[in-house]
Amino acid sequence: MRVLLLGATGTIGQATATALVNQGHEVVCLVRDKSIAQGNASREKLQQLLAGTTLQVGNALDVASLAKATWLQQPFDALVSCLASRNGTPRDAWAVDYQAHVEWLQLAVDKGIGHFVVLSAMCVQKPLLGFQQAKLAFENELIRSGLTYSIVRPTAFFKSLSGQVKRLKQGKPFLLFGDGQLTACKPISDHDLGRFMAQCLTDNTMHHAILPIGGPGPAITPRQQGEYLFKLMEKTPRFKHVPVALMDTLIGVFNVLGKVLPHMADKAELARIGRYYATESMLVWNPDKLTYDEHATPSFGSQTLFDHYKQMVENNWEVELGEHSVF
Repeated sequence: MRVLLLGATGTIGQATATALVNQGHEVVCLVRDKSIAQGNASREKLQQLLAGTTLQVGNALDVASLAKATWLQQPFDALVSCLASRNGTPRDAWAVDYQAHVEWLQLAVDKGIGHFVVLSAMCVQKPLLGFQQAKLAFENELIRSGLTYSIVRPTAFFKSLSGQVKRLKQGKPFLLFGDGQLTACKPISDHDLGRFMAQCLTDNTMHHAILPIGGPGPAITPRQQGEYLFKLMEKTPRFKHVPVALMDTLIGVFNVLGKVLPHMADKAELARIGRYYATESMLVWNPDKLTYDEHATPSFGSQTLFDHYKQMVENNWEVELGEHSVF
């Protein structure tokens, strides 16, 4: 198939591009000028990361101007989006996770692109935050569009669960919210998620479907993650427990300050996001039993979080979380 890929420069986007190419698809990646000029130093470097694809430069948030581009007049069979807001604040989320996607959806309808695959999130099951509501609102638009759709809702990513490796190397304790067993998840690697995204194009059972997905193995808690890392590093386990009530206090303070200082309102939302992930499992929610269900959360792939931790420690890797850093 001929596939247009959005969000290709992110780690999941890169993995999805690789998987699509490996499956024999012709892949066109929309990348920003900034991606070429700054983040990856050069177009050549970016082309190495997205080997086998064709790069087209443009702003994914300016769909109206892109619609006139010559390259976009050529036919595409599918549009795959790994595009997402960077920090999850409401303004960013509604601009990217909702509005930009709605405009790409309309373009897909207008140009006869038959299949739209979108990377969503497991947490939209309980949409308490702005970015969750934005993602869910677009999911509903896509379902109503009449196009073939595949909505992928992954559980936690390896990257988001790797931020404390550096802390432990520095001799600091592993931070836990509550007792460290409030939540659980089935983490999935970028590589496996990319393959899952690509598989949506050719597996008919993944069409017209909402697809929650986790990685292989049982669900694991933050406490188990910390215990494994200490054992791997041959260190005596040291945990520091952060009360959830402390986050509630911070949210309250930021809310008050946000009434006079707009940037503090964003901090309040980021604190709410942190609290959500500290108290809600990234597993399929059972609305009848009002609980998260590990066994109802599908597994895919072969790479485990503990394999990833082992590689990080043995190869002295560090994960740069940027705006997604919590600790």
